[in-house]
Amino acid sequence: MSESWLDQVVFDAEGLVPAVAQEASTGKLLMLAWMNREALAETVRSGRAVYWSRSRKRLWRKGEESGHTQLIKQVRLDCDADVIVLEVEQVGGIACHTGHSRCFFRKLENGLWVETEVVLKDPGQIYDSKP
Repeated sequence: MSESWLDQVVFDAEGLVPAVAQEASTGKLLMLAWMNREALAETVRSGRAVYWSRSRKRLWRKGEESGHTQLIKQVRLDCDADVIVLEVEQVGGIACHTGHSRCFFRKLENGLWVETEVVLKDPGQIYDSKP
Protein backbone atom coordinates (compact mmCIF):
# COMPACT_ATOMS: atom_id res chain seq x y z
CA MET A 1 0.00 0.00 0.00
CA SER A 2 1.37 3.40 -0.93
CA GLU A 3 1.93 5.65 2.07
CA SER A 4 1.00 8.89 0.28
CA TRP A 5 -2.09 8.89 2.54
CA LEU A 6 0.30 9.68 5.41
CA ASP A 7 1.35 12.89 3.67
CA GLN A 8 -2.23 14.14 3.96
CA VAL A 9 -2.20 13.96 7.78
CA VAL A 10 -1.35 17.24 9.52
CA PHE A 11 1.11 16.51 12.31
CA ASP A 12 1.87 19.23 14.88
CA ALA A 13 5.25 20.92 15.41
CA GLU A 14 6.40 17.90 17.46
CA GLY A 15 5.39 15.50 14.69
CA LEU A 16 2.30 14.24 16.53
CA VAL A 17 -1.41 13.96 15.82
CA PRO A 18 -4.08 13.23 18.47
CA ALA A 19 -5.76 9.86 18.08
CA VAL A 20 -9.09 9.03 19.67
CA ALA A 21 -9.88 5.34 20.19
CA GLN A 22 -13.56 4.49 19.95
CA GLU A 23 -15.18 1.09 20.53
CA ALA A 24 -16.45 0.10 17.09
CA SER A 25 -19.40 -1.94 18.37
CA THR A 26 -20.78 0.65 20.83
CA GLY A 27 -19.36 4.03 19.80
CA LYS A 28 -18.02 4.49 23.35
CA LEU A 29 -14.99 6.81 23.51
CA LEU A 30 -12.17 4.82 25.07
CA MET A 31 -9.10 7.02 25.18
CA LEU A 32 -7.01 9.75 23.61
CA ALA A 33 -3.37 9.19 22.75
CA TRP A 34 -0.82 10.56 20.31
CA MET A 35 0.63 9.15 17.12
CA ASN A 36 3.65 10.09 15.10
CA ARG A 37 4.01 9.10 11.44
CA GLU A 38 5.68 5.78 12.32
CA ALA A 39 2.96 4.84 14.84
CA LEU A 40 0.17 5.61 12.38
CA ALA A 41 1.87 3.66 9.60
CA GLU A 42 2.46 0.65 11.87
CA THR A 43 -1.13 0.80 13.12
CA VAL A 44 -2.47 0.56 9.58
CA ARG A 45 0.09 -2.06 8.56
CA SER A 46 -0.39 -4.31 11.62
CA GLY A 47 -4.11 -3.83 12.30
CA ARG A 48 -3.32 -3.11 15.97
CA ALA A 49 -3.16 0.28 17.70
CA VAL A 50 0.30 1.75 18.08
CA TYR A 51 0.79 5.13 19.72
CA TRP A 52 3.66 7.46 20.57
CA SER A 53 4.35 7.64 24.29
CA ARG A 54 5.25 11.22 25.06
CA SER A 55 6.53 10.29 28.52
CA ARG A 56 8.69 7.35 27.37
CA LYS A 57 9.64 8.96 24.05
CA ARG A 58 9.05 5.73 22.13
CA LEU A 59 6.40 3.77 20.28
CA TRP A 60 3.77 2.27 22.56
CA ARG A 61 2.07 -0.80 21.20
CA LYS A 62 -1.24 -0.73 23.06
CA GLY A 63 -1.45 -3.80 25.27
CA GLU A 64 2.27 -4.62 25.18
CA GLU A 65 2.31 -4.78 28.99
CA SER A 66 -1.36 -5.21 29.91
CA GLY A 67 -2.47 -7.52 27.11
CA HIS A 68 -5.36 -5.12 26.40
CA THR A 69 -4.70 -4.60 22.71
CA GLN A 70 -6.86 -2.67 20.29
CA LEU A 71 -7.71 -4.34 16.99
CA ILE A 72 -8.31 -1.78 14.26
CA LYS A 73 -11.66 -1.91 12.49
CA GLN A 74 -11.46 1.49 10.79
CA VAL A 75 -9.18 4.53 10.69
CA ARG A 76 -10.77 7.96 10.14
CA LEU A 77 -9.32 11.43 9.59
CA ASP A 78 -11.21 14.59 10.54
CA CYS A 79 -12.06 17.47 8.19
CA ASP A 80 -8.92 19.46 9.07
CA ALA A 81 -6.76 16.32 8.70
CA ASP A 82 -5.31 16.86 12.19
CA VAL A 83 -7.17 14.30 14.33
CA ILE A 84 -7.34 10.54 13.88
CA VAL A 85 -10.22 8.37 15.11
CA LEU A 86 -9.51 4.67 15.48
CA GLU A 87 -12.57 2.46 15.57
CA VAL A 88 -11.34 -0.54 17.52
CA GLU A 89 -12.23 -3.78 19.17
CA GLN A 90 -10.88 -3.40 22.71
CA VAL A 91 -9.45 -6.80 23.65
CA GLY A 92 -10.14 -7.65 27.29
CA GLY A 93 -12.62 -4.78 27.67
CA ILE A 94 -10.12 -2.52 29.48
CA ALA A 95 -8.60 0.47 27.69
CA CYS A 96 -7.38 2.52 30.67
CA HIS A 97 -4.27 1.90 32.78
CA THR A 98 -6.47 2.53 35.85
CA GLY A 99 -8.41 -0.69 35.14
CA HIS A 100 -11.51 1.11 33.85
CA SER A 101 -13.08 0.14 30.53
CA ARG A 102 -12.17 3.59 29.21
CA CYS A 103 -10.19 6.64 30.24
CA PHE A 104 -13.33 8.83 30.29
CA PHE A 105 -14.81 7.36 33.48
CA ARG A 106 -15.47 10.69 35.25
CA LYS A 107 -18.14 13.25 34.53
CA LEU A 108 -18.80 16.72 35.89
CA GLU A 109 -21.76 16.82 38.27
CA ASN A 110 -22.54 19.96 40.26
CA GLY A 111 -18.99 21.25 39.98
CA LEU A 112 -17.33 17.96 40.97
CA TRP A 113 -15.69 15.20 38.93
CA VAL A 114 -17.54 12.01 39.79
CA GLU A 115 -16.43 8.50 38.84
CA THR A 116 -19.38 6.98 37.05
CA GLU A 117 -17.84 3.65 36.04
CA VAL A 118 -16.32 0.86 38.08
CA VAL A 119 -12.74 -0.42 37.99
CA LEU A 120 -12.89 -3.72 36.13
CA LYS A 121 -9.48 -4.92 37.26
CA ASP A 122 -7.00 -3.59 39.80
CA PRO A 123 -4.04 -2.04 37.95
CA GLY A 124 -1.68 -3.97 40.25
CA GLN A 125 -3.11 -7.19 38.87
CA ILE A 126 -2.72 -5.94 35.31
CA TYR A 127 0.83 -4.61 35.43
CA ASP A 128 2.47 -6.49 38.30
CA SER A 129 1.48 -9.98 37.24
CA LYS A 130 4.20 -10.64 34.68
CA PRO A 131 5.17 -14.32 34.32
